[in-house]
Amino acid sequence: MSFLFIQQKEGIERMYPFVQQSKTKLHMVLWALCLLLVLAGCSSAAPQTGTPSTAPSGSQLPEEIVLAAPRDLAPGPQDAYYTSTILYVWEPLITASEDGQPAPKLAESWTMSADGKEWSFKLRNNVKFHDGESLNADAVIANFNRYKQVSPKSSPFYTLDIKSSYPGLKEVVKLDDLSFKLVFENPQPTLLYAMVNFSSAIYSPKNFNEKGDFNGLPQGTGPFKLIEHQKDQYALLEAFDGYYGEKAATKRIRVRSIPDPDTRLAALKSGEIMGVMDLGAIPPTLAKELLKDPQFEISATKSTISHYLHPNGKKAPFDNPKMRQAVSLMLDREQLVKELYLGYPTATANFLNSTSPFYKEIKLEHKPDEAKKLAAEVLGTQRQSIDLIVPTYGLDRYPYKAQAELFQSVLKDLQLDVNIKILDGAAFKDAQAKGDYHLALATQGLPNGDPFTLFTNYFSSAGSSNKSYSLGYKNDRVDQLLNQAKGTLSLDERKGIYNELQTIAAADLPTIPLFNDASLIAYNKKIKGYKATIYGTTLPQLAWVK
Repeated sequence: MSFLFIQQKEGIERMYPFVQQSKTKLHMVLWALCLLLVLAGCSSAAPQTGTPSTAPSGSQLPEEIVLAAPRDLAPGPQDAYYTSTILYVWEPLITASEDGQPAPKLAESWTMSADGKEWSFKLRNNVKFHDGESLNADAVIANFNRYKQVSPKSSPFYTLDIKSSYPGLKEVVKLDDLSFKLVFENPQPTLLYAMVNFSSAIYSPKNFNEKGDFNGLPQGTGPFKLIEHQKDQYALLEAFDGYYGEKAATKRIRVRSIPDPDTRLAALKSGEIMGVMDLGAIPPTLAKELLKDPQFEISATKSTISHYLHPNGKKAPFDNPKMRQAVSLMLDREQLVKELYLGYPTATANFLNSTSPFYKEIKLEHKPDEAKKLAAEVLGTQRQSIDLIVPTYGLDRYPYKAQAELFQSVLKDLQLDVNIKILDGAAFKDAQAKGDYHLALATQGLPNGDPFTLFTNYFSSAGSSNKSYSLGYKNDRVDQLLNQAKGTLSLDERKGIYNELQTIAAADLPTIPLFNDASLIAYNKKIKGYKATIYGTTLPQLAWVK
């Protein structure tokens, strides 16, 4: 800066000799010029605080891409998985293809014994965990021992429960360094479906403490490793150089937690983030608004998440199946999906999500007149006041307030006066468990590819969801079918059982299905390779546009 100052001074004196007559004025001019140059230099070099790197127009691209989700996708060391599978930190033995069928991941092949009681698996070779440990049969056995130790272990994603995913598991046997077998008491023809994703998450055998919790950051085998996490703020991912498959296209990805949808939209518009991910990443109405700007793009596909209206089957009037049927017939699901979700989800009358390989098509019915007759048979001429509870976490992801108000309006014609109660997560669960509600907005995903666990939880008279949601459902035929499914060796026979269970559920309505969600994400066109999948995104393919 001093050399520049001297050059400026000499040039001025040569061009304007009269300035030497007034040194004071000259000094004032020169100092003012210097100050302007300093400020200009500082302005061009200083970064904008609070704004992450975005793709510049030059050749140098930042190593980090910033995304956002409505919730923290890395709940931490006490969680069953530490991170959601959509961060690609850990991998399962068996994954699911986009059509819902079991597909190889850490296990590359398998065979079932003739009696269906033993399954043998061959692991991929040369797979390393993020801490440098090798994937082998001993590591798998360590993970199964942890499953036994901690089950059931809760998570905002899916509960880890070895008894549900591996019913009647007797032992896990090492065959050689890269092979093991699972031995069961009863035939397990659908085991591969049950093992998909969250049911067979695998971590380094050195990653657990004596309680079965994580003793540090998760050490999986995925294309990304978690290198930093600030609870409810962000998760920082880094590409794992030792990954056995195709390497992640971006060096680092930061996933921020931004619960409010309007704030996420504003961050996307401003360039503070490059995209959004996870359940309810962007409400359809905001997606429509975003598409008005050519800088942005939307990706949508089927989702494993289903939406329901849970009835309290232990309390009048919904302890009467006619009243549940009346509500189901009164709701125009296709109108709901079109008006509030802009047609992205798919209206359904089936409890089971359409991405399940065991899904059965069930015809939608919207019959208001029949609904009113059924309601009159239950209530007579009396009106009844009922409580519809709505979880606050749903408001951050979906247009639940508008949905509740729509139901409030529609159900008036069934002589039901709906009081909408918005409850935080803990209060919502407590109200369901105590039966302190009449109707509840709720979602449910597919924990794995075999719906047996879901059917048992919701439809069995002793089912965990049946009890914790106060559904009050009991059907002897359903209990019989579930017991029958446990012992069958034939996959076709089990499919037949599942078909009958779906048919019964559509008639009895232990819960009232509304629609199958859509996996909907939005992103800035400065990035590429970022698409929605049935559960998550193509995060490893995400990269800057060069």
